Amino acid sequence: MKAYVFPGQGAQFTGMGKELYENSALAKELFERANEILGFRITDIMFEGTAEELKETKVTQPAVFLHSVILAKTLGEDFKPEMVAGHSLGEFSALVANGALSFEDGLKLVSQRALAMQKACEIKPSTMAAVLGLADTIVEEVCASIDGIVVAANYNCPGQLVISGETSAVEKACEAMKAAGAKRALLLPVGGAFHSPMMEPAREELAAAIKATTFSTPVCPVYQNVTASAVSDPNEIKKNLIIQLTAPVKWTQSVQQMIADGATLFTEVGPGKVLAGLIGKIDKEAVTANA
Repeated sequence: MKAYVFPGQGAQFTGMGKELYENSALAKELFERANEILGFRITDIMFEGTAEELKETKVTQPAVFLHSVILAKTLGEDFKPEMVAGHSLGEFSALVANGALSFEDGLKLVSQRALAMQKACEIKPSTMAAVLGLADTIVEEVCASIDGIVVAANYNCPGQLVISGETSAVEKACEAMKAAGAKRALLLPVGGAFHSPMMEPAREELAAAIKATTFSTPVCPVYQNVTASAVSDPNEIKKNLIIQLTAPVKWTQSVQQMIADGATLFTEVGPGKVLAGLIGKIDKEAVTANA
């Protein structure tokens, strides 16, 4: 079965989407429509902007979303997903790709998500850190033992987990992870504590927007971050999407479930090859490709 996967924040690079824009009339039309919807020329930042400009959450999230979704649309008849999944932000790309969301509604939600997350980041100092070389259960136990808010946020692949929370609690957790035998525990250059209770104000704001948006029955199931299982019911998709901002990204579990359900080829759609790399670590037998 053909599975398509969509990357999240962090996959961006200067020049992303430029080739698509120049070589496809459909891509150009969709990028220009996106500029109108957003009210600024995001294409200028994507094609010519600095890494710093691209790193701004309000730019990064729509940029990665647009690159993925527009690339999928230019595949035409070749794009026949039998299952989809997206990492964090990438879940929105996946939902447009499988027909649950329209291009315009997906972009509006991603833009609102980015702005809501930006605001939540400014309320209290918070951050994320990558922990390498520890079992998931040990990472969870260490987080639970720390005073303050720190939780497992991204289950990326076995031995690679991202934690998230209050800056002081994450720093303490990093020291405790090293003491517990982690190969590395290092703070990430992010604006805040995504996929943790620190995102509650953003979750509330985004919930209203998601509830007001029409979702359709998709052409194939989406394996959502929150459940790591196949979902096709629009109401369930909406519910899981609302929970996603404060819940962990169960990427390892999602990929394992997709393989158990018959995935034979994972094609990454969007900038970079991060997900293909993670999938190879989750299952050495997995076949991956890039769109």
